[in-house]
Amino acid sequence: MLRNEKGFTLIEIIAVLVILGILAAVAIPKYMSLMDTSRTNAAQSAIAEVKARCSSYYANQLLNQLSPNAANVLTSLGAAPNLGNDFTVAATASSSDVLITVSVVKGTTLTANVVGTWYYPT
Repeated sequence: MLRNEKGFTLIEIIAVLVILGILAAVAIPKYMSLMDTSRTNAAQSAIAEVKARCSSYYANQLLNQLSPNAANVLTSLGAAPNLGNDFTVAATASSSDVLITVSVVKGTTLTANVVGTWYYPT
């Protein structure tokens, strides 16, 4: 008399585990790559914010009939522009531009600093 037992055989369980292992081997590196890309994009957004602040300050100074230079623009930002606790940003000025560097996003150090430049309008 055959009994109708329910459950999975050992081969079925091993097949499922092998499939899950293959999926994990493919998905985890892709996930890490997506995380790095998203941090880089967030850093580029932070640079765009700092550039917008530079342009806003410059335009405000022109409206007040003052002649700002790159050093004044940097002073208005501060040496490390405050974008909250999400970013570590540094800015340096030369005679014609402000160099903006983002090194940390959400507490994670970037593999390569993301750099942008705001050019002094001429």
